[in-house]
Amino acid sequence: MGSQAVAAFIGFWTFWVLLPYGYAVGELSPKQVAVFLLLWIGGRVGLAYLPWMPAAGVFSPYVAVLDIGLVFALFKGNVRLF
Repeated sequence: MGSQAVAAFIGFWTFWVLLPYGYAVGELSPKQVAVFLLLWIGGRVGLAYLPWMPAAGVFSPYVAVLDIGLVFALFKGNVRLF
């Protein structure tokens, strides 16, 4: 398993952990959860129709962008590491 596969795995599961977490703590409304889910589904389905690149190569960065959006929505900015 290469580093790209590990990054894709982390990004995928981060999305599915942050989404219910945001709803559970009240930071995301049901409408916001629906928008993130529709964006995820739209990317999963829509990126398969790109003629110039396989969907698997584009979906991982797409989910990473959704993860960044979730972090900004949940934590009102960037997460402090230190």
